[in-house]
Amino acid sequence: MDLPPLYDGRILTRYKRFLADVDLDDGRRIIAHCPNTGSMASCWAPGAKAQVSHSDNPRRKLAWTLERVDMGQGWIGVHTGRVNGVIAEAIGAGRIAPLAGYQCIATEPQFVADGFPRSRFDLHLTRGRARDTYVEVKNATLLEGDSIRFPDAITLRGRKHLELLREAVRRGFRGVIVFAVNRSEGRAFEPAWDIDPDYAETLTAVARQGVEVMAVRLRHTQSGIETAGCAVLENV
Repeated sequence: MDLPPLYDGRILTRYKRFLADVDLDDGRRIIAHCPNTGSMASCWAPGAKAQVSHSDNPRRKLAWTLERVDMGQGWIGVHTGRVNGVIAEAIGAGRIAPLAGYQCIATEPQFVADGFPRSRFDLHLTRGRARDTYVEVKNATLLEGDSIRFPDAITLRGRKHLELLREAVRRGFRGVIVFAVNRSEGRAFEPAWDIDPDYAETLTAVARQGVEVMAVRLRHTQSGIETAGCAVLENV
């Protein structure tokens, strides 16, 4: 997946959840939109290298968007809105083996089930060798020790998606949660029990009930993001 043109700088601070001050290498200080609802723990520090994109859309309140930060070991993708496109592109190209072979990939499909509010998953895969599949994608960037963990903040919405995936499996579909590991560090993936034990417990439960759990490594190139391997997690 190609990113828009990127501008180099240094992140100074993140505040009010969705704002970041960045000093660009050309001398300008800008306020960038930070499209990340999590804590971004381990993903930024004052003075860390950063890259931002620019939009000419006059309807936007902020023209700049924080895309990625380098904490010393390579780029970390902090723009959570990018990962769905990266994963969808990789599935379409057959680069995620457990999800290969589907001819149709729909984004933001509705899922309606009794007892649940009308909801949407990230992807719906159809016309494949296996059963039709609902996929939910999560941007995993929290690094602790040698492990990538998720979530980095309490996520009621994330737990709801797990419960919906379990319901999809009960109805005869495949249900898949993909953790997009959006940085180069970390040798293992694990749920963040100390941050959101309810999410971690639900993830463990739905995995035992047929929801497939995958970790897909993302690799940042000079101008984009691509996948770099997939692991199916049998025990979470």
